[in-house]
Amino acid sequence: MGTNGNAQATNARLNPPTRLTGAEILWATLAGEGVDTVFGYPGGAILPAYDALRKFPIRHVLVRHEQCAAHMADGYARASGKVGVAIATSGPGATNLVTGIATAMLDSVPIVCITGNVSSKVLGTDAFQEVDITGITLPVTKHNFLVNKTDDFAQAIRHAFQIARCGRPGPVLVDITKDAQQGSAIFDFEAAKPRAYRPHPMLRVEESGLDQAAELIRNAKRPVILAGHGVMESGAMEQVRALAERAQIPVGLTLLGLGGFPASHPLSLGMMGMHGEAWVNHAIQESDLLIACGMRFDDRVTGTLSSYALKAKKIHIEIDPAEVNKNVKVDVALVGDLRQVLEDLLPRVSGRDGSAWLKTIEASKGVVAVRDIKNLPDSGHLYAAHVMHDLWRITGGDAVVVTDVGQHQMWEAQYFHHEKPRTLITSGGLGTMGFALPAAIGVKFACPEKDVWVVAGDGGFQMTAAELATIVQEKLKINIAIINNGYLGMVRQWQEFFYERNYEATPLVSPDFVKLADAHGIPGRTVRTRAEVAEAVNQARSAPGAFLLNFLVEKEESVYPMIPAGSALHEMIRRPGRWGKDPLEESADE
Repeated sequence: MGTNGNAQATNARLNPPTRLTGAEILWATLAGEGVDTVFGYPGGAILPAYDALRKFPIRHVLVRHEQCAAHMADGYARASGKVGVAIATSGPGATNLVTGIATAMLDSVPIVCITGNVSSKVLGTDAFQEVDITGITLPVTKHNFLVNKTDDFAQAIRHAFQIARCGRPGPVLVDITKDAQQGSAIFDFEAAKPRAYRPHPMLRVEESGLDQAAELIRNAKRPVILAGHGVMESGAMEQVRALAERAQIPVGLTLLGLGGFPASHPLSLGMMGMHGEAWVNHAIQESDLLIACGMRFDDRVTGTLSSYALKAKKIHIEIDPAEVNKNVKVDVALVGDLRQVLEDLLPRVSGRDGSAWLKTIEASKGVVAVRDIKNLPDSGHLYAAHVMHDLWRITGGDAVVVTDVGQHQMWEAQYFHHEKPRTLITSGGLGTMGFALPAAIGVKFACPEKDVWVVAGDGGFQMTAAELATIVQEKLKINIAIINNGYLGMVRQWQEFFYERNYEATPLVSPDFVKLADAHGIPGRTVRTRAEVAEAVNQARSAPGAFLLNFLVEKEESVYPMIPAGSALHEMIRRPGRWGKDPLEESADE
């Protein structure tokens, strides 16, 4: 973009009022909100906006499918803590965004999606490429807008950003008609500022609630902190750590909470839930107090509710009142921003001796703690656990890992130990296959200096593999690890356990991924043995650009432990001795 364009954009943003077209107001408002990168795909109904883009200092990343634009905005937001932005045209362009919007909604990720629509005079006539995208996305957005007047542009965009960021974050959609983009209006960025955010009336923690929580903590013998995604969203990492250390309370983490509490900390238990560590689930079931911090008691965390932590009192610290008592009845509800609530609670919490409880949990681990030993057993076969553990060891954990959804996602959570927040980017609530590759592109734009790794299965990778072209076009350094077992692995695992090994529609024929990468101009290699893993990972890391590794792992390996649907949290399927006396899953309770 030329100097004149930069000057015009700056003047429009800082020296209002200025008469601009609706399309120019769109970009000027985005620039005023601090946006420097958007992800999108042009089309007729959004073309006026694209025509005006050249005048503004905003980088547009051309995706290969609109769903991936939403995933890129999502990855950008998760990695940076800022609002991600996706752009699409009307009709199929808008509907292609829906899966990405739903992914962000279920994981509370702040993105703003902007779609073009047909001119206002033909709205509702089933015009070419017209859909009611505000109606379609109503259940999967925090809010959405239909803007058909140029005068309303700036206020709608600024309000969308406020809604996306405030309270429990989430996606907002702004649908703008073509004629509103083409019209003109006076642009005044400051005048378009929305009213100050007013928290929900229930977002007020009473002194009595804090006192009750402190008393429960003081009297507990077997407490456990449950740390969720809200720890990162609130920036409450230090407060959670202070509570754990002061009261000597062990910390279990949800999938999206990983990184919110250092994996190496003596009080860290690891991941809970369906594929969580056995000792974490047992500790929760035996606890007498659960302190839930920024998590929503999802079914993958609790198992069957009728048998969940029956011995425990429960404190729930949560910003969304709708989540309190929704799944699990709690004894003390502290509704508010997690960091602020903990800062108010901590002065009331005194030191306590948790050594007996910690020793009990440690004893229950048995030799399963071998997950932390540098050399997992090598029987000549390549297991996904080898790949994940070695990737963690070689990078020193100093990487941002973006996973797809399936078995590899769980192996990553078990064997890659996250010390810092926002270093695991994954789809939790919706479980969206195809998420990893586009989300990693967003992560790389948010954190260009970071070592970014895609970890995907052979099934999910093929869903969005076209974004390899985006990586090349944008000259991004992203490393890609495909955990290739020739199946839709997690579905196959369920078929093995519960459907008498009827592997219907799960064996997967894939292209030669190395050749596919090469066709895009990305080098790669196939890895078949454990001995090759370290060299391959180092080769990828040292390559000047993107690099793809195709790991051919055991085909019928399963993720353990596993809680069957409808079972209690402690009723886990444990690993059979496939490697003889298996140190990966052997424990005292077997």
